[in-house]
Amino acid sequence: MTGHVQARTPSLRSWMLWTAGFLAFPIAGLAGTAVAGRVDSPLAALSGGAVAGLVLGAGQTLASRGRLDLRRWVPATAIGMGLGLLLGAALVGYDTALGDLVLMGALTGLVLGPAQALALPRGTRLRWTWAAAVPVLWGLGWAVTTLGGIDVEEQWTVFGAYGAITFSALSGLLLLQLLPDRAAARSDAAPSSAQVTA
Repeated sequence: MTGHVQARTPSLRSWMLWTAGFLAFPIAGLAGTAVAGRVDSPLAALSGGAVAGLVLGAGQTLASRGRLDLRRWVPATAIGMGLGLLLGAALVGYDTALGDLVLMGALTGLVLGPAQALALPRGTRLRWTWAAAVPVLWGLGWAVTTLGGIDVEEQWTVFGAYGAITFSALSGLLLLQLLPDRAAARSDAAPSSAQVTA
């Protein structure tokens, strides 16, 4: 019984740290906006999304507790966000109504999710689950941000803190399934002293 409690503790810590990584979202949004301004043109969407993705990818890598490779995750996130935001924002005409932002988020996630899935470590089980979940979670992030009263008319590159917490908490649960915490995995693989003496 003690082994299971000890195995859950690192997983809980990993999830909490990943969720706390939501702080990278507002920083990424500010960086994207500083470089590209409002997302109101193809160039602004592409460049703002790529810069926001660069910052976000770095933040997520730090929050992953070493489970994501900086050299793969950051470029994948930058490319996925840049191209995804270009696609999503252009298809909704750069509008900021709730439905438009949810669709823009889903379309951004449709590009970002597979890019990040390819950047997951080799041997990741069910990696394409990540690709399927990101469009839903990215759209949800925009919905929560909009309903939370954030000034989305500013045409940000990424959703605000409310959406970021939602995305990070839910994606963190999925990430734990795809990439179990290393300490927890070692704990599960090593027999407990009770099993050895039995």
